[in-house]
Amino acid sequence: MRIHKEGYGIVLKGFFLISIAVAIVILWKGLTITSYISALAGLVIFSFLLRFFRSPNRVVLTDDTAVLAPADGKIVIVKEVYEGEYLKCNCIQVSVFMSVFNVHINWFPVGGVVSYFKYHPGNYLVAMHPKSSEKNERTSIVVDHNGTPVLFRQIAGLLARRIVCYAKEGTEIEQGDQTGFIKFGSRVDIFLPIDSRIQVTRGQHVKGRQTVIARF
Repeated sequence: MRIHKEGYGIVLKGFFLISIAVAIVILWKGLTITSYISALAGLVIFSFLLRFFRSPNRVVLTDDTAVLAPADGKIVIVKEVYEGEYLKCNCIQVSVFMSVFNVHINWFPVGGVVSYFKYHPGNYLVAMHPKSSEKNERTSIVVDHNGTPVLFRQIAGLLARRIVCYAKEGTEIEQGDQTGFIKFGSRVDIFLPIDSRIQVTRGQHVKGRQTVIARF
């Protein structure tokens, strides 16, 4: 299992802190049941860190007419909304919620040129909250896909306190390239043209880089 580069520091620090904590318990209590429980708890925590920052090998199912899932998770919103930050029109919003058990890498859902990027500081409402797309810390990214602007947002959640985004205005990207990483629970929203043919439903679990969210 590969570890994503955004997790190198946290995983390494976690290993040392857990090792020190277990060593202190063993020196204090000796090889007792308490020591074994502490070691087991440390192993569980370290295993969680490894799993959270995993970076799976996946084949990108590129399709110029398709919008691919930008993240692993569960579809929590599919509805028509007015997008007022950049697009200034009615769109179809599709939101993917990532629990702490999902892969937290984000990918570009379409290929094209990054025409807009903005970081918004904000609150840390639960990522499934309807207002988190407007109130929480987030990034907004627009990709010009063959003349069609596709906006998507990385949104911090209650536990997520750091959004990493690699997007830069003016750069050309491929469908399935990494957008960034959100640490410890979050959401990604996509805003699509009103006439897009949506291929997912609320409650459906999707896989980033592979599940088709919509077609143009």
